[in-house]
Amino acid sequence: MELSLSKEKINNLKTKISPHNEAVRLRPDGDIAWIEFDLPGEKVNKLTSKVLVRLLNIIEELSQSKYKAVVLISKKNNNFFAGADIEEIKDLKVQQDARDAAAFGQSIFTLLEALPMPTIAAINGACVGGGCELVLACDYRIATDDASTKIGLPEVLLGIIPGFGGTQRLPRLIGLQASLDIILAGKTVLGTKAYKAGLVDLCVPKELLLSEVKKFVNEVIKKGKRRKFFSARGLANTLLEGPLKFLIFKGARDLVLKNTKGHYPAPLAALDVVRKTYGKNLFKGFNLEADVFGKMAVTEVSKNLISLFYMTESVKKQTGLSGNLSVDLSEVKNVGVLGAGTMGGGIAQLAADKGMSVRVKDVSLDAITKGLKTANDLFSKDLKRKKITKYDLSRKMSLISGGVDYAGFKELDVIIEAIVEDMNIKKKVLSEMASFCKADAIVASNTSSLSITEMSTAWPNRENFVGMHFFNPVNKMPLIEVIRGTHTSDKACATIFALSKKMGKTPIVVKDGPGFLVNRLLLPYLNEACYVFAEGLSVEYIDKTLLKFGMPMGPLHLIDEVGIDVAAKVAKILYSAFGVRAEPASVMSKIVEAKKLGKKNNSGFYIYDSAGKKLNVDGNIHNICGVQKTLDNKYKPEELVHRVLFPMVNEAALCLEEKIVETAQDVDLGMIMGTGFPPFRGGLLKWADSLGVSKIVDDLEEMAVKFGPRFKPSGAIFNMARSGKKFYQ
Repeated sequence: MELSLSKEKINNLKTKISPHNEAVRLRPDGDIAWIEFDLPGEKVNKLTSKVLVRLLNIIEELSQSKYKAVVLISKKNNNFFAGADIEEIKDLKVQQDARDAAAFGQSIFTLLEALPMPTIAAINGACVGGGCELVLACDYRIATDDASTKIGLPEVLLGIIPGFGGTQRLPRLIGLQASLDIILAGKTVLGTKAYKAGLVDLCVPKELLLSEVKKFVNEVIKKGKRRKFFSARGLANTLLEGPLKFLIFKGARDLVLKNTKGHYPAPLAALDVVRKTYGKNLFKGFNLEADVFGKMAVTEVSKNLISLFYMTESVKKQTGLSGNLSVDLSEVKNVGVLGAGTMGGGIAQLAADKGMSVRVKDVSLDAITKGLKTANDLFSKDLKRKKITKYDLSRKMSLISGGVDYAGFKELDVIIEAIVEDMNIKKKVLSEMASFCKADAIVASNTSSLSITEMSTAWPNRENFVGMHFFNPVNKMPLIEVIRGTHTSDKACATIFALSKKMGKTPIVVKDGPGFLVNRLLLPYLNEACYVFAEGLSVEYIDKTLLKFGMPMGPLHLIDEVGIDVAAKVAKILYSAFGVRAEPASVMSKIVEAKKLGKKNNSGFYIYDSAGKKLNVDGNIHNICGVQKTLDNKYKPEELVHRVLFPMVNEAALCLEEKIVETAQDVDLGMIMGTGFPPFRGGLLKWADSLGVSKIVDDLEEMAVKFGPRFKPSGAIFNMARSGKKFYQ
């Protein structure tokens, strides 16, 4: 038996790393040995190096035993294994160390696979990453059909590849097409789907797991060990798994490049490992996998994606309050939505999807009908994708009701206002609603730019008024800005923060102020793109340059999506608040005057078809704005990127100084989740640190001379540069 790591290195690691004996227990049960995983002090099991050493010791003991079967099971509730220890991966800085870490795990799982008796994994809850690779090394796998049971290999989402044998064992078990679908996208699948794919041998109800495992083990003892290999069915699949497999690899590569634009090396690296090793020597495959894991684990992309992972995980532990403050919260079960437009319907669907009862109010039955249709259409998409059943759709829709009056509002814990973005109208409707709600009801306004503090004057209990800024489309955009007005109480803030998490969103607490955080930072970017366009550069060059940088869409395309009239309106609000540094580019108002509003009326910087699909750039757009076209090579791509993004960094420094948000992590989370700023770059301020704050200040000063005072470095960022500080210290 060949191992990925030499026995000498394995023994050296065993000597250096003390085993976590409490995390893995061996429990004898007659002819059966139960390996029980239960990492103390943690909600989930993790394959730390100490856990791996303990597992290795148990495997070595079992190899000399007379047991007739071994069962691997977790004692955690709804968790089998969350994977390898990400903290240890984050700390890997040397490629050889990362390579050895992967080879160590591979070797332990190979020894598990080589045990003389059959091994059975009993899976309930998440079984991902290294946990999935662990069960792939077993002879048999049983999973529950519980919603918490998800099996897969999400490593590429952290900028690495499966390193404990996943690229080798999964394709051999379920075939190329199904395995690449999981590996390259970082997918997880439910127990039922895993059973259909052949990833597990049995799928049972959670309540019957133990009894079914015991029954299954008794049958397995008679059969003995088994190495299961994928067998293609049908001529087409046989050819694709064999002589025509190059077609699968080509299709997979094309899809990866389409989805990642080449910015994320891990999926392509994983694909290359599978392509070079599928159907060949397993030992050589492990070695290549370990080599490539080592390369990926030390890349800046991986470190940035791991940093983002920790940012999102930290939100799960936060309450929305600073320091050690806490408040008693009762779970929100009943939600009101004021306004049944696209946003209101989306918010209602989101709440109902999480099991909350929703009452929608609007001024007409026609509006209510449209709002319910919006919710139903969103659920129907989930049904089409097989995320829910017809029964689920019916049950969830039954949680949403609507009307033209305030019936039922007296029982509501939280009301989310989502009507037209007009301060006077919002205040009028809020005043009207007040007499129909209970005194301690919390009201959250879904506003993108209006002052929460001013709006709260229309509500009797100002301490119960807060902002809850959803991003469009509601069902896709993960961010919610929880906006704290001057009078907003801790309880109101914490309640909406908790509700946002319950809805499956990532909330950040933002102090009330013009544009809040995301729009305040986004507008300088969009505005400067318009200034560059006014110099005569083509729409195509501007947008393609930022796409190549990693933005999900170009800035001029984004203005079309937002609505050119909306962007112009917000730009004026910020100009009145911040003066010269937010002076709007005149071309935006010229385009609005020409009644080109963007995607909403199929005409903006781009032309759109009746379904809203972007067709091509409006060839007359420069003439409409009175702009003389010039050569695109006026600016190199890097110069253009810096020109449109450095004003965002400048504004972010001010936001931190003014305590609009508390930390650089809040800024980066907001920009990634709210605008799609490239995750592989770690966020706006991570990227700024990688360039150097001093360089950014020098360039801003140079651009202020060339283009005007809107580029003048703020005192906040200037002082950072002078003192040698970074956004992340």
